[in-house]
Amino acid sequence: MIAEGQRLWTPRAAFAAESQMARYMDWLRERHGLDLPDYAALWRWSIDESQAFWRSIWSYFDVRHDGAAEPVLVGEGLRGARWFTGARVNYAEHLLLHEADAAPGAPAFHHLGEARPRGAMSWQELGRQVRIVATRLRAMGVGPGDRVVSYMPNVPETAVAMIATVAIGAVWSSAAIEFGVRTVVDRFAQIAPKVLLAADGYRFAGKCIDRRAEAAEIAAALPSLERVLWLPCLDPGGAPPAIAGLETWASWLDHPEVPRAGFRFERVAHDHPLWVVFSSGTTGLPKAIVHGHAGMLAEHLKLMHLHLNLGPGAVMFFYSTTGWMMWNLLVAALLTGAAAVLYDGSPMHPDPGFLWQLAAETRTTCFGASPTYVQHMEKAGLRPGEVFDLSALESVIVSGAPSTPETFGWLYECVKRDLWVTSQSGGTEICSGFVGASPLLPVYAGEIQARMLGMAVQVWDDAGRELHGEVGELVVTRPFPSMPIRFWNDPDDARYREAYFEHFPGVWRHGDFIRINERGGCYIHGRSDSTLNRHGVRIGSAEIYRVVEELDEVADSLVVCCEQPGGQFYMPLFLRLAPGRVLDVALRERIAQRLRTQCSPRHVPDRMVQVDAIPYTLTGKKMEVPVRKLLMGWPPAAVASRDAMADPAALDWFAGFAREQVLG
Repeated sequence: MIAEGQRLWTPRAAFAAESQMARYMDWLRERHGLDLPDYAALWRWSIDESQAFWRSIWSYFDVRHDGAAEPVLVGEGLRGARWFTGARVNYAEHLLLHEADAAPGAPAFHHLGEARPRGAMSWQELGRQVRIVATRLRAMGVGPGDRVVSYMPNVPETAVAMIATVAIGAVWSSAAIEFGVRTVVDRFAQIAPKVLLAADGYRFAGKCIDRRAEAAEIAAALPSLERVLWLPCLDPGGAPPAIAGLETWASWLDHPEVPRAGFRFERVAHDHPLWVVFSSGTTGLPKAIVHGHAGMLAEHLKLMHLHLNLGPGAVMFFYSTTGWMMWNLLVAALLTGAAAVLYDGSPMHPDPGFLWQLAAETRTTCFGASPTYVQHMEKAGLRPGEVFDLSALESVIVSGAPSTPETFGWLYECVKRDLWVTSQSGGTEICSGFVGASPLLPVYAGEIQARMLGMAVQVWDDAGRELHGEVGELVVTRPFPSMPIRFWNDPDDARYREAYFEHFPGVWRHGDFIRINERGGCYIHGRSDSTLNRHGVRIGSAEIYRVVEELDEVADSLVVCCEQPGGQFYMPLFLRLAPGRVLDVALRERIAQRLRTQCSPRHVPDRMVQVDAIPYTLTGKKMEVPVRKLLMGWPPAAVASRDAMADPAALDWFAGFAREQVLG
């Protein structure tokens, strides 16, 4: 039995000394006379002298820019902070920097899908396609600030389109192709895109899913569209749907090569939008979160090199769809000169060991998946280290849900003994991590190694007092470059302020429970807010309410998601029905089908329960967080004040339901 906090791995002296983190510390010592003896001292310096730290990141990684990188930071507090305001940069320029140094044919992407055989795209071919697509976009009038969106599987063409979009200063946004029409339109309609990249479908678990009709509906719902780029993934010879302005991806690439020396990256101001990522809440449309080139570039250079230890010769794999911020991070591996593995399909098809086989064949050095996936491996009795050649594998990233000591234990027992197992936690809002890995530190069972450099993470109680060794709210007390520059269509920053700064004015409250022990190790204890964390992807309850409450049979609803040991999730949906209606099998199936097709399979609850009343606060908010706490075992008196409830008896029913769940 693995105990929490049990030491499982200590980095070999050579591994630590040759790591990107150690090289950076050596540079600080030689260039700036900073003698920082260990990671704890480095982290403390990065917080106490944050401007000096981020200036060093800019300098160490030799960021290409016009203008001046000074001042590093202007503005007051977190919400007023602006980074590198005098510099003009382009994120995509740095993604392709290593093309010039790469050996002929060296892969930038390994790729495989259930609908495609395994292949590779060289750095030279990646650069060639990016320059052609970027040039074609410019020729059709797409320029800085215009939006290009994607409804695509995880294939190289999606990455090419993203890099090309960013290269010309246009703004990228992506939705996973398994999303339903409504979920996609709710996102893309907010940002009025000029170009849509769409595919005819995808293949998952051996089944072909045709998306031609959905793509046509999405295009019809976006009046701002001027062009649709069409990629046949399922049927290369199939006829595309009748969509105005449609051209094929192949026809766009049928264009004279654009030489590297003759291509111009559009260097843009610090607050120019890089991409829009979406995160939903309990009310309204999904939040359209905007990140900037300069801040995200500085953060990703730090994260991918120092914390993930990537560089030329490394190969990164993380199982992700194109609608999750982890896909953006996977492409960001190119910043280091590493290759990325793009896989489109089921992680368990045709057998549970398939992803480990893919890791062996691509010589993956950094493998990423969720704790849920690890639990599936354990249940299947798989021991990948005994079946596949994983000699190239150096690290495993476990992300998307809190990890258990058993998750770590299985990886060391069944994959590899000399393995750097890292758990990470961050979010779509920052497209990075708050707490994560350091190659200089030991690994303890179930523990995230440290707070990341430049991240002033603390643990607070509800009164705003810092806690030590106890569970509390994850807050960030000082500015960091990967904060959103704004939300789209939020001119007064009202939604931005409400989302992260309302609970503790002037301090970022992320919505996670966290505990930090005496050595700086971190434990995430699930969500403290009402965001639904489903198998590593965060979705908003508002998306479910909009679909469910359109039904005549449903008068009101409430949904929560509870994390369980081993990366599992329990998401019940509570329904108050219209008078005379009953939650029978037919209605359950109808609700599930609507959520599956209009949103995505992740939106379908684990259980549906009919209730007499939904609990509300006196101010009219659904009491999602108190209900979630009850289901996770909190005592009723600790979850909410009865004086703040519109109908205390409504929550009493949920307290009884929770007791039955625990006892059952």
